Amino acid sequence: MAPALGGIEAGGTKWLCAVGTGPDDLRAEATIPTTTPAETLAAAVAFLEREGPVEALGVGSFGPVDLRRGAITTTPKPGWAHTEVAGELRRRLGIPVAFDTDVNAAVLGEQRWGAAQGLDTCCYVTVGTGIGGGAIMGGRLHHGLAHPEVGHVRIPHDREADPFAGSCPYHGDCWEGLAAAPALEARYGRPAHELDDEAAWALEARYLALGLVAVIGVLSPERILLGGGVLQRPGLLEQVDTEVDALLRGYVPAPELVRPALGRRAGVLGALTLAESAP
Repeated sequence: MAPALGGIEAGGTKWLCAVGTGPDDLRAEATIPTTTPAETLAAAVAFLEREGPVEALGVGSFGPVDLRRGAITTTPKPGWAHTEVAGELRRRLGIPVAFDTDVNAAVLGEQRWGAAQGLDTCCYVTVGTGIGGGAIMGGRLHHGLAHPEVGHVRIPHDREADPFAGSCPYHGDCWEGLAAAPALEARYGRPAHELDDEAAWALEARYLALGLVAVIGVLSPERILLGGGVLQRPGLLEQVDTEVDALLRGYVPAPELVRPALGRRAGVLGALTLAESAP
């Protein structure tokens, strides 16, 4: 049996942890609530020590993050801003740790085992508590000065048709501020899963399409994988697909819009892939 690796998808609500080498070899899994940094890190270490040993660890984290330091930076999540993650896990476990964003881990997992297999250029976009996106360009995870933050692109906002100011604490009516789950709840007074207003979902489809057209225009992915709780709305993906086609107007080809094949495990499986290249 191949030596075990550790993977963590460090989310703002929960951490998904796994020991194994891939979807056909998951030897242990656990879900840890995201409470304080001290409690959450301690619980993750305890799981890996109990279920290990593991030779290396990959972490895909909510952000924004500093990839060089392996730290969460300016997150609005209370208590988590400027938290060292990779260094602390490396110190406690004494193993190599690779660190990236949760959405980059998810697109990596989907390229390895899921709906992006065989593609050199693809994106994973999740629409839930926030909007995040990871990208593989030329067969490699895309980084830059920091990392992609597609949820905070600015999209057209007709304030007469939609006077909602936006829910993003940094930018107000950025893509996330207009179309993530907290925006839906703040605009309509009920959570997304309870919202049954066709006009509301038509506006949501329009906003999601506007953001995706920006992604398409800059990155030209072969396929975009769309995940997250908001996209579970029946028919929404099809509405978004129609809106994207209408906005592009045939100027450039529209990539396939598909659901992730790995479901909720995309991030943690991608973290296992990250572990393979841990320094």
